[in-house]
Amino acid sequence: MASIDFYLSTMSPWCYLAGDRMQQIATRHGASVSYKPLDVLQLFDRTGGTRPANRHPSRIEYREQELRRWSAHLDLPLNLKPAFFPVNTAPSSYAVIAAQQAGGGDPGGLVQGFLRAVWAEDRDIADDATIRDILAANGFDPDLADKGLFIGAETYGRNLDEAVNAGVFGAPFYIIRETGERFWGQDRLEFLDRALQSA
Repeated sequence: MASIDFYLSTMSPWCYLAGDRMQQIATRHGASVSYKPLDVLQLFDRTGGTRPANRHPSRIEYREQELRRWSAHLDLPLNLKPAFFPVNTAPSSYAVIAAQQAGGGDPGGLVQGFLRAVWAEDRDIADDATIRDILAANGFDPDLADKGLFIGAETYGRNLDEAVNAGVFGAPFYIIRETGERFWGQDRLEFLDRALQSA
């Protein structure tokens, strides 16, 4: 059985636009998924990228055009100017890490719940009440918002180091663990699907 390491940011619009397609692909191939939230801004800093706010205006404008196009193509609502963006992703990331360790719920739904909250619902994913609500909605104990702080903080930092060492430089980023094959972006999911056929 193949294993997918999914490096993500809970505030990335591209992770949001990936929707549940990666989870569907993994299910179809019987692959397991390890969700690895990280600080994508620090990832940019460490791998030669530029934070979105510091990019040339032409790149910023093109990014917005692409977001609008993909939102329409995928029929996913997207607010280009979210009420809470940028946002501290550590609390929501800790919740994803703790929930995945606890088990019993839907980690893919949890990740999408946080992303949808930012890009479609104008909710603050750094807010404790929001985190608890999204945990509960996806079958997890809402108290994981508090219980998972230590393991969350430790793993969150380790995910960033691991990502850099694995050749990750953006999000969403998918790696098939058995082959080391890497896929950057929600627009590469078709290639991930094909690669899993022979993994």
